[in-house]
Amino acid sequence: MAFLTGLGIFIGLILLYLIVIIFFPVLSVPEQPIDMKTEEKREVPKSRQDVEFSVDGEIIRAWLYLPENAPEKVPCIVMSQGFGGTKDSVVLDPYAQRFTEAGFAVLTYDFRHFGESDGEPRQLFDIVKQYNDLRAAINYARGRNDIDPEKIFLWGTSASGGYGLVIAAEDHDIAGVIAQCPGIDHDVDSKLFFENYGIGHFLRLFVHAQRDKGRSRFGLSPHRYPIVGKPGTMAMLSAPGAFEGYANLLKGSETFKNEVCARALLMAHGPDPVESSAEVKCPVLFLVCDHDNLASPDSYKRAADALGKKAKVVSYPIGHFDIYVGEYLEKAVAEKIDFLKKI
Repeated sequence: MAFLTGLGIFIGLILLYLIVIIFFPVLSVPEQPIDMKTEEKREVPKSRQDVEFSVDGEIIRAWLYLPENAPEKVPCIVMSQGFGGTKDSVVLDPYAQRFTEAGFAVLTYDFRHFGESDGEPRQLFDIVKQYNDLRAAINYARGRNDIDPEKIFLWGTSASGGYGLVIAAEDHDIAGVIAQCPGIDHDVDSKLFFENYGIGHFLRLFVHAQRDKGRSRFGLSPHRYPIVGKPGTMAMLSAPGAFEGYANLLKGSETFKNEVCARALLMAHGPDPVESSAEVKCPVLFLVCDHDNLASPDSYKRAADALGKKAKVVSYPIGHFDIYVGEYLEKAVAEKIDFLKKI
């Protein structure tokens, strides 16, 4: 009898806790705005055009870059953004323009719920839906008369670094995959997360995630916190240098918002890139940042082992954000173009 009474009290306390965090304004999160203004005017490349395609009745808005004086059909690189990113950041465009100059078409796009693409609620990070968005982008590229459907390459960075492995494992017509500073191995990356933030930060994120998830079940407005913040603040990513790294790459962006639905912590991961790697038939290039503190520098290793001779690994003595600008951008571009042209 005492056990049943205790169990009833325990269940009652859990219900009370959930009612409070879901329905009452007990969790406030300070905004952490990022200054994205720039005096430099970013001109629209002549090679770029606005395109769109749909998934489940929702429109994905994208940019297609086509090389000048190209043959009738050209190979195409489908590029996927990192966590919370949008296509108008400085992450994708510099790479896309250099690939186009080398003779490749490039398709960049906003995942649903972000940037210019459809999807409600806004700022919802859903990996399973993002895989479907990538599949739709591939189908769109293959359906164009000016793109060679047998030469589709997948490029992913950071949070999307493992997406190409998952898709190439199921679609053996993919010609090649590039994974840059990738988050691939959930176990290894989780270990780095706890080393960076500790269990206390995770538990705080978890409570916010419960609030957002619970509110979604009752059709209530989303509960969000910043994508990136300064060390010690409430944000999904607050490792040293993360806030400044995002800020440097977002100059001129008109669509990025520094917030994400808190339920991101509880969303399904979808297929495991490490397990998928054994089924990949095409060549894969891993570009690793040795001093990365967001995606573990070891995150690629089990996937590379599964790929065997199909994998090529290039590492640089830099941090997570250094590969997008300056000297290492140029080194990475040269490495990628060499990789692509040999396929």
